[in-house]
Amino acid sequence: MTTTIDAAGDAMTASPAGGPAIVTRGLTKRFRGGQIAVDHLDLTVPRGAVFGFLGPNGSGKTTTIRMLLGLVTPTSGSSSILGAASPVQALTRVGALVEGPAFYPYLSGAANLRRFDAADPSADPRTVGRRVAEALDRVGLAAAAKKRYRAYSLGMRQRLAIAATLLGPRELLVLDEPTNGLDPQGTREVRNLIKDVAAGGTTVFVSSHLLAEVEQMCTHIGVMSTGRLVAEGTLTELRSASVPRIRVETPDSSLAAAALTAFGLTNIIPAPGEVSAELGDALPERVTAALVREGIAVRGLQVVHPTLEDVFVHLTGEGFDVEA
Repeated sequence: MTTTIDAAGDAMTASPAGGPAIVTRGLTKRFRGGQIAVDHLDLTVPRGAVFGFLGPNGSGKTTTIRMLLGLVTPTSGSSSILGAASPVQALTRVGALVEGPAFYPYLSGAANLRRFDAADPSADPRTVGRRVAEALDRVGLAAAAKKRYRAYSLGMRQRLAIAATLLGPRELLVLDEPTNGLDPQGTREVRNLIKDVAAGGTTVFVSSHLLAEVEQMCTHIGVMSTGRLVAEGTLTELRSASVPRIRVETPDSSLAAAALTAFGLTNIIPAPGEVSAELGDALPERVTAALVREGIAVRGLQVVHPTLEDVFVHLTGEGFDVEA
């Protein structure tokens, strides 16, 4: 067991080896003027997870990451990464991409990575060539190793940035908005790369405000809103917070709405040519039979399960960007 010291100087028992990758308890950051960026954050990131840290811009995601990595001192509260007593002790096992690293435009991708590697005091200079080659191959840039950085596409630049985090063995990757500003192709490249890295056993903590991307690559979710964690769990657990709806296509929408009400469904919304309602525990085939018994023409019936966006609107009352 190890201990970590919180901002007030109190000892906190950290996770044993094999425990959570990240743990925070009451983590808080208050800036001058009283602005609270992060407000008593209690977060647990399981090892081996692809954890999506979601929230609108300004919700406290980047400030949280900076506190986890020791770049910003918390006002109060505690945090632990990989069970280490301090961020410094864990950093050799952590790869981090925060707001994008700076690369030399006239150097090749391989030459840039060599300079990143030289800044790591724990790196063995005798094996730099092999490690750079392996990192480039892992992100699909082996063929562009000698190409100048200025000629890289946005997707290639993001992949190179992730390669810089993979120059040594990493138990945890922390990626802050890794698809920010990318076109759909670049976004797909980075998303697939994150999946591949996670498949090798590395825990990935990815901050984003793009719901569609997180839904496709993450196993666990934490949602920030105005500095507070408002939801946390697996995708399945969060989706269960919202019930599915049934949508009926019918020319008799007003009659269908009355029939659905009589059947016991709630939150009924009639519209021209259709009516929808919360399905609850009702079986869709029984709903169909009830409508037919009432002589209502049913042109189509669909059970609509809540999207991640629906869940977050339900939980927080806020909207998020849903497209890359």
